[in-house]
Amino acid sequence: MIITNDLVEAFLKCPTKCFLQSCGEVGTGNAYATWVRTKNKVFRIEGTKRLVAGVAPDRCVIGTPAMGSPKSSQWHLGVDFAVQSQNLRCSCHAVEQIPSAGRGRTAQFVPIRFVFRNKLNPDDKLLLAFDARVLSEVLRREVGLGKIVHGENYATRKVKTSALAGEVRKLTDKIGTLLASSSPPDLALNRHCAECEFQNRCRPKAIEKDDLSLLSGMTEKERTNFNSKGIFTVTQLSHTFRPRRRPQGLRDKRERYHHSLKALAIRERKIHIVGSPEVKIEGTPVYMDVEGLPDRDFYYLIGIRFKTGDSVVHHSLWADSPSNEGSIWRELLSKLIEVENPVLIHYGSFETVFLKRMRQRYGAPPSGSRAAKALESPINLLSVVFGQIYFPTYSNGLKDIAGWLGFK
Repeated sequence: MIITNDLVEAFLKCPTKCFLQSCGEVGTGNAYATWVRTKNKVFRIEGTKRLVAGVAPDRCVIGTPAMGSPKSSQWHLGVDFAVQSQNLRCSCHAVEQIPSAGRGRTAQFVPIRFVFRNKLNPDDKLLLAFDARVLSEVLRREVGLGKIVHGENYATRKVKTSALAGEVRKLTDKIGTLLASSSPPDLALNRHCAECEFQNRCRPKAIEKDDLSLLSGMTEKERTNFNSKGIFTVTQLSHTFRPRRRPQGLRDKRERYHHSLKALAIRERKIHIVGSPEVKIEGTPVYMDVEGLPDRDFYYLIGIRFKTGDSVVHHSLWADSPSNEGSIWRELLSKLIEVENPVLIHYGSFETVFLKRMRQRYGAPPSGSRAAKALESPINLLSVVFGQIYFPTYSNGLKDIAGWLGFK
């Protein structure tokens, strides 16, 4: 089995996805996955145009030139550069050839990848290092440097691929072992599932198996630890919960999170409560939800909802571009001033980070104002739920809990 770029990328996200792709299985589709592929394709086309524009026409080749031919040293940029060694194949987005600096020195080959995101992650660098490894095996010379063109400004990041060679070698060994097997790896859900085209295949199987990976709050290390004790299902885990009386000295401290109690809540389809959680709202609740693009550090929507008299008021504050972000922040502050003793209520840390960043970027409201008081003590409902209220849901996600309570 030939290991390709696509299989390496899939393995980095999920071994099961890698195995399914190697077997030619096609997913049922995922809107986000389709959007990502389209964005990458469009970005790659535009990025390639920019690279080609900076090279003389007779120095640019489309496809893979014949290595060792008289003309093989005359090109400076290769686009859609596909090469294959014994069991590895890569299709480089582009390859730059840098002429030798003098006698006795060979030309350098620099693989180039295009990534539409502004922020790179370790997987992007590993995929580039994989391209470099295949190139080095085909050319029989070290390819120790690569470039990633990324983001809305088409910034270029140089990557020392030689430093990742060992990690890439281990990665391809793992993939080779996986593909040599006749059966798929043990199914385990992870964060990538939400954006995977095989989501509708894997999740029902996990539910059928009652697999521990359904519990999104459980880490792989914790799951492995439970497996070593013979616990493989949510139901099995639920039978291990034992309520214990806490020592007097720990009564005022928060109880740690119990995966077994979460499993028990799911098995019994009941809400379990630890301690005496309470939420004190001394004022007018203002429910807030924020949407943004973390990749661009840009918040484009602030939603707030509060009651005034016998009616409910809802505001959606939109920013069409980063330049409008400050405007919707100031608009939020002006709305808070209109509310009698406003108390901001949100769910999760996303809004916590948002409030901190907005004050740093655009300034805080005047001290002592209604808006300032609201920003000083917002209430994060998730912090109240976590470790104290166990809903019969596989996660503490707002949609999961709201769905169980009957909301759509």
